[in-house]
Amino acid sequence: MSSHREAPEIAKDPVADSADLYAFVSPDRPDTVTLIANYVPLQLPSGGPNFFEFGDDVRYEIHIDNDGDARPDVTYRFEFTTEITNPNSFLYNTGPIDSLDSRNWNRRQFYSLTRVVDGREHRLAHKLPCPPCNVGPLSTPTYADLVRQATFSLSTGERVFAGQRADGFFVDLGAVFDLGTLRPFQQLHVAGKKVFAAEGEPVNATDRMNVHTIALQVPLNLVRRRANRYGVADRASVIGVWTSASRRQVRVRGGEPGADVATGPFAQVSRLGNPLFNEVIVPMSRKDLWNSLPPSEDKRFARFVEQPELAALLPALYPGVFPNLDRLGKAKKPRADLVALLLTGVPEGLVDGFTNATGDVQADMLRLNTAIPPTRKPDRFGVLGGDLAGFPNGRRVGDDVVTIALRAIAGLTVPLVDPTFRPDAAAATVTPGLSAADVTAPFLAAFPYLATPYDGFGNPSAA
Repeated sequence: MSSHREAPEIAKDPVADSADLYAFVSPDRPDTVTLIANYVPLQLPSGGPNFFEFGDDVRYEIHIDNDGDARPDVTYRFEFTTEITNPNSFLYNTGPIDSLDSRNWNRRQFYSLTRVVDGREHRLAHKLPCPPCNVGPLSTPTYADLVRQATFSLSTGERVFAGQRADGFFVDLGAVFDLGTLRPFQQLHVAGKKVFAAEGEPVNATDRMNVHTIALQVPLNLVRRRANRYGVADRASVIGVWTSASRRQVRVRGGEPGADVATGPFAQVSRLGNPLFNEVIVPMSRKDLWNSLPPSEDKRFARFVEQPELAALLPALYPGVFPNLDRLGKAKKPRADLVALLLTGVPEGLVDGFTNATGDVQADMLRLNTAIPPTRKPDRFGVLGGDLAGFPNGRRVGDDVVTIALRAIAGLTVPLVDPTFRPDAAAATVTPGLSAADVTAPFLAAFPYLATPYDGFGNPSAA
């Protein structure tokens, strides 16, 4: 999965677990960039009476680097508080919630938003309300109205929303983590040959699940550094984006419920830039370390990008399907194509009309060239499909990042840096077999783009 349970320790702490990160030039407002960070993954919609929420003891941040040093130049910080209106009820709500100030809603969340620029803090908003979770047709009968009420346009130019949304990530978890099975090719798997007579139908394991979303729409002039011009080839057009969650270093348990005290400086416990980086690239023994470090330290993990374990596993799991990839791996030649895609950005000259390079600092960030306009007909394969506005140029909600990553690791992008290499035929077709069409809740055409969350009453899992 993108980053839903990617490391041992953060898997125990879903409230602080960053699940997905998106960054793209807004298709309906191309003078802005949309940044979306999802947390609290794999939510069963019917999970009451204690429905999901952000953590009051977690500092959530979206960071933007605009000068290529992998350090934040602009940070948007979200901090949440929870209020109970009826201390004598066990219920989340005691009647329909038809507004954000409904007396029927017993457990409300609010947040403050702070923008940090070059170390200077600017409080943009205080006590903005989140919408409730989508409980069901009796409890939240007009959910879209609640979302509109919880979407705010700030005087400083940003639009902001924080609350529950449908998980838009699509991945066949059940197959991928069963010894790397890809159902469209399961009959070619080294063990699957004995089990499967033909290809299988993929299953979207995250479908009908919810997440908690922090969404920002920011004018481009607030995220890019000042420059004389912003063209596709100009470094000032490229930004690097990542999200993080932090907790206080010390927590003292109190004798009474709710009497715990958190103190000390904040320590980062989760982060996310490119999808699948910590999930697939970083070894199990180093995943928790990676989550604690800033992107500026990612040179420590460069060797796992240069020689990814999955690139060696594909020829072993699918014998005879990836012979050229197998020879490339056994030659131990560093994968400069993957270093460019994941750690430095793609330099000018490798893909016609495209670059999102940020310099020599190796760092896992979503790199977005903001001078590349959104397209009216997005290709889900992004840059690999000729759509320069898609992943790995940032990431849009419908981009098929799992297939793109698989094809890159399988060798499809090696000719960008080594014209003598001939990718295996399978490299251009390997896929888990899913697309945005396999997400039940359709994406929105406008902010916050992710769909209305699935409600607990109508969720098939509950039935």
